[in-house]
Amino acid sequence: MDTVLNTVISGIFLLINAVLSSVIAAVVTRKKKRSADEEAVANGVQCLLRAEIIRAHEKYSQKKFCPIYAKESLTRAYAAYHALGGNDVATDLYRQIMDLPESEVKNEN
Repeated sequence: MDTVLNTVISGIFLLINAVLSSVIAAVVTRKKKRSADEEAVANGVQCLLRAEIIRAHEKYSQKKFCPIYAKESLTRAYAAYHALGGNDVATDLYRQIMDLPESEVKNEN
């Protein structure tokens, strides 16, 4: 009787072990996929913010001034871009925009 009971108990523990292993493997796989998805979203947002910085640089460099409201918006965009790991040519473009005057400079000729 003890042998049968030990066999049943061992079988139950093996079954529990197999179920728990499967559940843990599924959770780990789901977490890895979620991490990959989150990284893809972060990279996409970083790309969009970089494109916005480039667009703003083209627009305001051509105008030769950048209004305060645009500078404030660009500062928030750049902060998010930088927090996501962006730090390349866009940093120089951002600084150039921030150096522009906030209103159009009138020629007195």
